[in-house]
Amino acid sequence: MPTFRIKEAASLLGVSTDTVRRWADGGRIETTSDASGRLAVDGATLARFAQELAESADHVDGRTVVAHSARNRFSGLVSRVVRDTVMAQVEIQAGPHRFVSLLSREAADELGLQPGMLAVATVKATNVSVEIPQAG
Repeated sequence: MPTFRIKEAASLLGVSTDTVRRWADGGRIETTSDASGRLAVDGATLARFAQELAESADHVDGRTVVAHSARNRFSGLVSRVVRDTVMAQVEIQAGPHRFVSLLSREAADELGLQPGMLAVATVKATNVSVEIPQAG
């Protein structure tokens, strides 16, 4: 199983290296040493932790979402909203991921969407491809 240095783990989780170090110091995430003796996180441990973080995203305004059909949910901040007379384009930055949604202007207005507010991008796709990056 691969290991990821703290900087890589932080990037994959969408948080700062300081946050990962605090989580490690506090016992929230288990660390190990890589082949160079540097602090690292085992790949399986990192994957489990990422799932736990994603599951904690099921809280909206202090209320827990009790059911949903889509499994791909990304909490983030609305970074841009462009409205015209009929449609709106909404961008959400969730860690390193940028999501763009097209919805009716009416829906965007009803949700009160504006930059800086917390939102959850829910993605339900019928076709998902998987890529493996070159080891480096």
